[in-house]
This record gives sequence, C-alpha cells and structure tokens, in this order.
Amino acid sequence: MRVMLVVDHPYTLASHRNIPHQRSFTAALAHAAQQGLIEAGHEVDVVDLHADGFNPVMSAQDLASWRCGKVVDSQLVDYQARLDKANHVVFVFPIWWELMPAMTKGFLDRVMTKGIVYEQGESLTNFMTSKLDNLKSVTLVSTMAEPDIIYRLYFHSPVTKSMVRGTFKLMGVKKVKWHNYTGIANKTPDQRQRILESVRNRFRRMWR
Repeated sequence: MRVMLVVDHPYTLASHRNIPHQRSFTAALAHAAQQGLIEAGHEVDVVDLHADGFNPVMSAQDLASWRCGKVVDSQLVDYQARLDKANHVVFVFPIWWELMPAMTKGFLDRVMTKGIVYEQGESLTNFMTSKLDNLKSVTLVSTMAEPDIIYRLYFHSPVTKSMVRGTFKLMGVKKVKWHNYTGIANKTPDQRQRILESVRNRFRRMWR
C-alpha cells in the first residue's frame, strides 16, 4: 500500500521529538502514524508542507491555469504526481479557529486541480468525479484545544463539512475517517504517550 502522509505544522515533522519549546504533538501524531505504517510494510510518502516551503495562496496565474486544467507551479506538478500514485492519504494538522490551517486548505485549493485531480460534472447527481484511480481512502488526524463534544455539537464539526463531505466524499472517495485528539496541554506525559502508541497501533493494523 502506498500512503501519502501530508503534515501541516509550522514546526515541521522534525518537531515530533520531545524537546521542550521545540516540540509539537501534531508532529508526534504524524510520526506515530508514519512508524505504524512502515512497521506494517507500507510505503510512506511524506509531504511536510512547511518544510517544503509550500505556498498555500492561490495566485491569479494559478487560478487562470486551474480553470484550464493546468498548473504552472512545478511543486504542484510533483504533489499531483505523488497523489496520483497514492492508495491512501493521511492528513495531520491542528484545528485553528474551527478549521484546518492555511497550508492544508491551500493544498486542497492548489493541488486538487479540476481536470487533473477531479472532473466537474453537470448535474447534482454527478457534481464531481475523482480522477485519482488509485485512491481508496483518506484519514484525517487532528488536534484541538476545545472539548470534542463542543466542536461536534455546538460548531457542527466544520472540518468534516469541508474536508470529509465537501471534498473527498463529494469526489466519490467513500472511505474517509477522522480521528481527533483534544485537550493535549492538560494531559500527563504518560497519557500523551498512550495516545501516540494507540495511533501507531491503529495505523499498523489499518488494512489488516
């Protein structure tokens, strides 16, 4: 199984190391997922958006090319080629202001090009069709400060509306899962380690 692991955190994936003032639990989750996948024998293609210097802003030139089903940025060409080979995509990011950060949103805006990644339909029953023939499933892994129940019941899970229903399921990807981890700052080191082990085990067993 070929898995694309898309990591979005300003400290980059390297901050998974438990070094005070240089660490990120989001990165630690991504690293745990990566380790579990590797241990299960999967090929993992890491896209570390901040380490790559990815620009999430859709420029006028980008949009003009997007409308024609083309891209002008070589980094986007590279990401699209790698995405086309993926059987599964894992996005790991913190939730800020109830949604994904700019880098993840920019990945959707700029990489998911009409005519290359998907085709636009002409009816409500055929609104969008994926061109990623190898892609079978998508997993979202997120962190947030507020309680999960408030996010789901009061805010109605904006990230699931935008990324699960509004992007991948709309494209026809049927298997999309979301794993959310909350209140990390209030957890003990042992509790955090148990979470990381559970994530590592989940991705080790994912397709068994």
